[in-house]
Amino acid sequence: MGNFDVTGYLQRLGLGAEPPSLAALRRLHAAHVERVPYEPLEIQLGRPTPLEPSASLARILRGRGGYCYHLNGAFSALLHELGYQVTRHLGGVQGGAADAPNVDRNHLALTVTGLPEDPSASWVVDVGLGDGIHEPLPLREGTYVQGPHTYRLRPSEVAPGGWRFDHDPSGSFAGFDFAPGPARMADFAEKHAWLSTSPESGFVRVCVLQRRDATGVDTLRARTLNRHGVKELLGSSADWWTAAADVFGIVPAQFTAEERERLWGKVVAQHEAHVGGKGKEAVPSA
Repeated sequence: MGNFDVTGYLQRLGLGAEPPSLAALRRLHAAHVERVPYEPLEIQLGRPTPLEPSASLARILRGRGGYCYHLNGAFSALLHELGYQVTRHLGGVQGGAADAPNVDRNHLALTVTGLPEDPSASWVVDVGLGDGIHEPLPLREGTYVQGPHTYRLRPSEVAPGGWRFDHDPSGSFAGFDFAPGPARMADFAEKHAWLSTSPESGFVRVCVLQRRDATGVDTLRARTLNRHGVKELLGSSADWWTAAADVFGIVPAQFTAEERERLWGKVVAQHEAHVGGKGKEAVPSA
């Protein structure tokens, strides 16, 4: 992994180094979704981002986050450095129940195997879904409850040998499928470019920040701050950036005054388009 800063990463998560175990993996996963936000601000500002996990980590160490390729890419590199057997997989997220299941590479999925408690067992780990899982899930068919969400894992109907994750009905997406074999970061390059730049991409169309903890989800969609169903409409740029800092840990000082105003202008326009019936706030899909 080259100069991958494991110590800095663990400090960002508020954890110390420890040998691989299920308990340690749970701590790493929970800390990541609680402390590292799901956020597309670079996309909103029109700035391309590299796929390399080291570049994603550099942004995470600055107090920022990213979306699935960044977050799961960096996290999988951290797990590898810590001695975990982690595999990246081609995945496909569906935004709504009407969307056909697929594995179109709009999601980087992860599994971990070889834990000392049961070396033959596999686990789904995913810190790149925004309002997804809080802790790893055993990779076996069943229903799993974490906080306010109930999830389902089952064999995929579109990826032979792969798996399907069904989100809670209250979640921001319907679910995702992933293929069984290993994937490389380069496999996601074309889709990453499309998601980052296409006018049809949910990440371009609407600004969504999310953070998961044990009891719920914080979401900032355009101007609406939502704590698992309790909503607040933010009335000014100052209010928006206060929420970004207080709830998601994104410090306004990392952006110029022009960038902050440009982002505020974008979320105002997105909100007005949504409430005015001119368009629908898209659900990002990675």
